[in-house]
Amino acid sequence: WRMLAELRRRRFDLVVDLTDADRSAILSWLSGAPTRVGYNSENRWRGRLYTDIVQADRFGMHTAQYHLAAVKALGLAGRAPDPDITVGRDARLAAKRLLQEAQIEGDRPFVCLHPGARWWFKAWPGERFAALADRIQTMAQTQVLFLGGDQDRQVVREIGTAMMTPCRSLAGSTRLQEVAAVLKRSTLMISNDNGPMHIAAAVGTRVVGLFGPSDPAIWGPCGVGHRIFYKQLDCRSCFHPDCFRGDENCMRLISLDEVWHAVRTLLQEKSCRKN
Repeated sequence: WRMLAELRRRRFDLVVDLTDADRSAILSWLSGAPTRVGYNSENRWRGRLYTDIVQADRFGMHTAQYHLAAVKALGLAGRAPDPDITVGRDARLAAKRLLQEAQIEGDRPFVCLHPGARWWFKAWPGERFAALADRIQTMAQTQVLFLGGDQDRQVVREIGTAMMTPCRSLAGSTRLQEVAAVLKRSTLMISNDNGPMHIAAAVGTRVVGLFGPSDPAIWGPCGVGHRIFYKQLDCRSCFHPDCFRGDENCMRLISLDEVWHAVRTLLQEKSCRKN
């Protein structure tokens, strides 16, 4: 009741509900806002709780455009730019310090790798990350830096154990602003389908995205110049919380050689532009 009273007390003029869920629809209605914009892709009863229903195909367009359709429902027209993150001075200074601590040589390019994923079946095998990192550092003569949260420390340690070249890591050592600043300075980001992949794209860094059950046409990084791997397997029989394909699962079908070829090509393009 206290929350309801607080909602009413604030006298909101407008609610934009991006979740397409029953609970948020109820909260939108309880707010008493005269204009309530929301989604109702399943044509459920919650549609009656909004004053305006957003007309958008949840599974037929990129999720960024899907959510921006709410802006059009408010009468605002025009093409929205791709997501863009501005990196502040404090974050830049912190990134410089973190890179020095990770022994990244400032006058040489480096590539970021992020092996973390929310679910194991969205993660490229750790041994392939290790082999890819070795190829980048030996055959491309480019430094590799692993990123990740606290929950990714162990997988990065295991990858480092499998590597033949130095394993530099900031896993568990960065805040989000610092991640953005580090990615801004990096030449390339190679990542599973996760949040930092989108941060990389938003700061203007090219991405090699490794996708499993999620369709990159809906969930891929925004912008141009990225390279995406996606095997288009039908995951409806077991997704999720488990996958029963074993060694034939979608992430294992992404080979080391094809990812390495894409990475090498992008690094060569970057080098050519600099020269």
